[in-house]
Amino acid sequence: MRRTQLYLDDQLWVALHARARSEKTTVSDLVRRAVRERYLGDEEQRRAAMQRLVGIRKSAPAGDVDEEVRALRGGERLKRLGEK
Repeated sequence: MRRTQLYLDDQLWVALHARARSEKTTVSDLVRRAVRERYLGDEEQRRAAMQRLVGIRKSAPAGDVDEEVRALRGGERLKRLGEK
C-alpha cells in the first residue's frame, strides 16, 4: 500500500468525516473504496469479464500465433520495414 496526500475543500472534508463517523470507519477507507469503485469497477463485473475472456482464443494452437496475427493484419508494413 502507498501513502498519498490529498487536498480537500472544507465541504468535502466535513462530509467525509461525518460519513466516516457514521460508518465507524476512516476517511482513508472511504476514499480507497470510492476510488476502487470508480476506477476499478465492481469486483463481480471484473470477475465476469475475466471469465468471458477465458478460452476466447481456441481457434489455433499456440504455435500458430505468428501466422494468425500476420493473416489478421493483412498489410504490407512488414515488407516495407524490410526494405529500409
